[in-house]
Amino acid sequence: MTQVVVPVRYPLSDHSEATLARSIEIADERDAQLTVIHVNQYQDNHQTTRRDLKDAVEEAFGPQRDTRYVVRRGLLVEETLLDEIVAEDADIVVIGKKQAGRWRRMIRRLVDDPDVETFLRDELDCDVVTAER
Repeated sequence: MTQVVVPVRYPLSDHSEATLARSIEIADERDAQLTVIHVNQYQDNHQTTRRDLKDAVEEAFGPQRDTRYVVRRGLLVEETLLDEIVAEDADIVVIGKKQAGRWRRMIRRLVDDPDVETFLRDELDCDVVTAER
């Protein structure tokens, strides 16, 4: 089964909702399993739970079939997300346009070419979709 992974912020921002909408559309089109992931940063006081994340997504989009909700803890959000994308063996990663800039800065530290989509495709062997708001 095709695996679609979408990282989001909690509480859901307008950007996260746009990214989720695109990922749900892709998962439906491809009859794929969707993994919605949020990263609790070690330095934050608020710790989102899987239930918080699931409730927020279902409030915005209704119940979702074949959907997993994952909350991880990490120091660097993008690094934690990359670990999860690899662990999920993602076929498609949907990131928001705003997220692409943050990922680009992180990847720039790792490689000379800051093209996040190319980096993720080459390094993770998955398609990357950038959702427009």
